[in-house]
Amino acid sequence: MTIRIPDFSAARVLVAGDVMLDRYWHGGASRISPEAPVPVVRVEQSDDRPGGAANVAVNVAALGASAAVIGAVGDDPAAAVLAERLRQRGVEAQLEPVVGGHTVTKLRVISRHQQLIRLDFEDGFPNLLRGRLLSRFRPALERADVVVLSDYGKGALAEVGALADAAREAGRPVIVDPKGRDFERYRGVTLITPNLAELELVVGPCATVADIESKGEALRRELNLEALLVTRGEAGMTLIQAHEVLHLPTVAREVYDVTGAGDTVVSTLAASLAAGLALPAATRLANLAAGIVVGKLGTASVSVPELRRALYEREEHDRGVVDEDSLLLRLQEARGRGERLVMTNGCFDIIHAGHVTYLEQARRLGDRLIVAVNDDASVRRLKGSERPVNSVEQRMHVLAGLAAVDWVLPFAEDTPERLICRALPDVLVKGGDYRPEQVAGGECVTRNGGEVVILGYVPGQSTSNIVARIRAGGD
Repeated sequence: MTIRIPDFSAARVLVAGDVMLDRYWHGGASRISPEAPVPVVRVEQSDDRPGGAANVAVNVAALGASAAVIGAVGDDPAAAVLAERLRQRGVEAQLEPVVGGHTVTKLRVISRHQQLIRLDFEDGFPNLLRGRLLSRFRPALERADVVVLSDYGKGALAEVGALADAAREAGRPVIVDPKGRDFERYRGVTLITPNLAELELVVGPCATVADIESKGEALRRELNLEALLVTRGEAGMTLIQAHEVLHLPTVAREVYDVTGAGDTVVSTLAASLAAGLALPAATRLANLAAGIVVGKLGTASVSVPELRRALYEREEHDRGVVDEDSLLLRLQEARGRGERLVMTNGCFDIIHAGHVTYLEQARRLGDRLIVAVNDDASVRRLKGSERPVNSVEQRMHVLAGLAAVDWVLPFAEDTPERLICRALPDVLVKGGDYRPEQVAGGECVTRNGGEVVILGYVPGQSTSNIVARIRAGGD
């Protein structure tokens, strides 16, 4: 079972918050200024894109969902440009003009795909919007399934509590992308999505995953949230719900630019929930979308075809040699997709047809096959000082190349019991004439509701026999 991409066509998302205009100036930088030790950029191309809350709405629309955005702008040319860019991208924009104000604008100067400098033009809108966005927000709720409050600290969400209350009264789930230290402002919303640095500003340092879980859950209870999603950069995401924690590894292949990645996460979450996905499934899809958008330059969005292509590549490439912690994250994600997990172990010193047949039989018992391999020292303890013939790295590399095998990892103990009791597969497979109760790790698996399956060896196929024939000069 794979991550499901829903039909977004009937989903409706309302975004309110700090809208911005993201400007990009591109050009070559071939010399240093004689006036100061800085590069001279000859601007050859410019690009204006919706940013902040406006980018969230654009991301929603890019998925094929209905998107509306409410925010504040100045009475300046940038406001007109932002409104036109939103119209071009299919977003319904309700932009409240503030006389004498300036539309928040971020200008990035880029040369050879590298950002050289960012210039921010902004005054913010403190105390200028009281009641004005709320008057636009209440009637817009009737045409929304899910609400996003995108807080960049520019003043549009000064009355965030009143907006959240209005959405809850209308029965709409509320997702907040938070800012600052005062998370009390978001009390009672459905979900908040801080990054790790933002979470630590509120709860203190989180040096370990256990810290994120414990401090995140305490914050969730304190603020009466349904869930807390912590985005952790290259470490992935952690979704904390009552009695359930979901860790997702990053799916980014190459991080090119993280600009707007948080907006993509929030927008994909909102559109997926509006399209009928449960929160864990929506989070997995948002994680996939974030992995795509960080491979693009600047503020960008993700389309459904890109999600489908990424899913295909993920299923094709999410295999091979892994370490223990990476395996456990992948197993948690696979369980969330409803996949049946099979695990086996062995030395696999010289891989032969018997091994291949055995692994193929094991794979047919479920959706994923994990193979734990004795490291070199443990093989020597089991087989003698002249074994293994092949190093653990070589053995794992060959196993990872077999179509039946999904993940391969080493273990150093004489038995894989500790590792199996951490992985807790649905099916534990062993070859030979064992009884299920004799299999290392079998008790943990059965106690967890899994089963132990014994498969017979293929007659005449044995690594020891192969080694003996080689030593005897046989063929």
